[in-house]
Amino acid sequence: MTSTRNWPGRANLWRWHFYAGLFCIPFILWLSLTGSLYLFRPQIEAALGAPYRGLALAGPPAPPSAQVAAAVAAVPGSVFHRYQLPEAAGDAAQVIVGRGRDETRVYVHPRSLAILARVDEDARPMRIVFRLHGELLAGDAGSYLVELAASWAIIMLVSGLLLWWPRGGGLAGVVYPRLGRGRRAFWRDLHAVTGFWVSAMALFLLVSGLPWAKSWGGYLKAVRGVVEGPVKQDWASGRSGELAQRAALDAGTRAMMSDHAEHQGMTMAHPIGDGHPLDRLVPLVAAQHLAPPVLIAPPTGPGAPWTAKSDAANRPLRSDLTLSSEGRILSRRDFAARKLVDRLVGWGVAIHEGQAFGWANQLLNLATALGLMLLALSSVVLWLRRRPVGTLGAPPAPARPALARGFGVLLVLLGVALPLFGLSLLAVLAVERLVLTRWPAARRWLGLPLVAIVSAT
Repeated sequence: MTSTRNWPGRANLWRWHFYAGLFCIPFILWLSLTGSLYLFRPQIEAALGAPYRGLALAGPPAPPSAQVAAAVAAVPGSVFHRYQLPEAAGDAAQVIVGRGRDETRVYVHPRSLAILARVDEDARPMRIVFRLHGELLAGDAGSYLVELAASWAIIMLVSGLLLWWPRGGGLAGVVYPRLGRGRRAFWRDLHAVTGFWVSAMALFLLVSGLPWAKSWGGYLKAVRGVVEGPVKQDWASGRSGELAQRAALDAGTRAMMSDHAEHQGMTMAHPIGDGHPLDRLVPLVAAQHLAPPVLIAPPTGPGAPWTAKSDAANRPLRSDLTLSSEGRILSRRDFAARKLVDRLVGWGVAIHEGQAFGWANQLLNLATALGLMLLALSSVVLWLRRRPVGTLGAPPAPARPALARGFGVLLVLLGVALPLFGLSLLAVLAVERLVLTRWPAARRWLGLPLVAIVSAT
């Protein structure tokens, strides 16, 4: 008869920890490496943009509308999407133009209007790193896979904490390593101590990255739609969401430039030149001292205003403006005025990207990423050193494990909060029950008892 308890025994915790880690380790290494690089995006982008700053100007710069016209002409078939406000005199104008879902950043000399560079937005180095980190350059499929790995990494860290948390035996080997006890104790303590110190921040990084994932981000938006009504979030969930936003912006801008829009007196239908709204709006927006970079975008529908927004990496510094074509500020919405969920996500992403509190944030995240890599590598060493020949090396499962009710409730709650994890867990349990019970060789290799399958908890 199977006994019951609130939490799984040590043997079952070992198995949860082992299998979660076995799946997650390649992703942990990859996400830690790409995330460490992305932490220093402001410094890297500043270095890459150095050739386009401090340009010699023999006289006043050309009007912003003329700079936009030069950028649009440089990419045939494109339309104006956004104008990035120069941060200092002599900086090249940066104009983002688009054709459907494709966007190009054009660097224009502010006075001569010479085209200094044309860069596909998706080919910018830090955009590539961002996509490598969040979706493995595989679009929505990659986003699903990264989210699945992040979900199981949460299980890995929680089970590891339960296994190694100090229990009356002192802090040695958990909070600090025991030195001089040989190689086996060295690797064991290196793994346990590193996990103890990085788990809290690692859990935060995993959870704070979920809103960007295709599945969980869409799940959050759907839940918010039921609770709050229609919501407009400051981030896109997955690659397809980002491309859909671009396509909608492009279609709206083109519609506003059509003859139909002109007949209705829409501003964007007028030729770019003297008196263009952008020439009035650039100095107006500059006077607001928004956190850079600041992007100004044209209307995308009848009666829609111009918009300006701070795209600062430190999201709590962001503000959004709506503007009339005559040069008036219609509204301003600072970060503090956003809904609670948006503020929590904003703070989470800012800390996740290392931008919330300067170098200290970057170094804290870097230390966590390095700790996670050390945790993953030490676990591989421990596994290979202890793995019996001819088996996977998983901790053996007891023939009749106790049914852990509390842990089961926790898994159900996690399955609801993380639907992709819940579905994958059901799939694992189904394979174990329907397939492995009929495959004795696989059960021996996995360390499962050669009896009828029982609950993994």
